[in-house]
Amino acid sequence: MRNNLLLTACAVATVCFLLIIPAQMQNTSATAVHKEKSMSTAHATGTFDVKVQPQTASEFETANSLARYSLDKEIHGEMEGTSKGEMLSTSEASGVAAYVALERVTATLNGRSGTFLLQHNASMTKTSQQMQITVVPDSGTGQLIGITGTFTIKIVEKKHFYDFAYSLPAEN
Repeated sequence: MRNNLLLTACAVATVCFLLIIPAQMQNTSATAVHKEKSMSTAHATGTFDVKVQPQTASEFETANSLARYSLDKEIHGEMEGTSKGEMLSTSEASGVAAYVALERVTATLNGRSGTFLLQHNASMTKTSQQMQITVVPDSGTGQLIGITGTFTIKIVEKKHFYDFAYSLPAEN
């Protein structure tokens, strides 16, 4: 009798699980579709000036040939503002190099003001390089709440250019 009761309870739980999960997934999908429809996608381009200053390395950083730097940027163009961040980097005599960084951007973008975080991840060998800079999810504040995007840097004759592909929720 006890086993039958346990089996019945398991069967009821399984049926409930099978009925509830698809409904929850459907609600999540509907929310995602609504959110996608309410996002506007745009590009901002311009230039930026950056000051990179060496910082005191920790024991770990020193022991592993890592260097720490502060970043201070002035951003000009279709996005106007400043940013402050920190970078951790390494380079080898073989030509291999890498860095990671986080920076908080305070800016006006398409008439909307606020802050957001950018996360950098880059590496280089003698034959290739890759750099990925993305907005940290849910890091937007002020009128930039909900911002997503990727930030591309191009350096030409020591001048820094950016192309920021971003999405923002539609204004209410």
